Amino acid sequence: MSKQCEVCGKAPIKAAKRTFSNKQIVHRQIPNLQSIRVNDNGTVRKMTVCTSCLKAGKVQKAV
Repeated sequence: MSKQCEVCGKAPIKAAKRTFSNKQIVHRQIPNLQSIRVNDNGTVRKMTVCTSCLKAGKVQKAV
């Protein structure tokens, strides 16, 4: 399972932390993904969707 939203394509990014001594620590920021059951053209299937797509109503959750 890749850490990518199947609706919008949001994926992990690289970010840099700076310490007090100005050293750079590169780390990954991973999106908040949820595995949910989605109603897709009348069929129910599992998708990995980010929470911003869920809140925006871009997918219909299956009941």
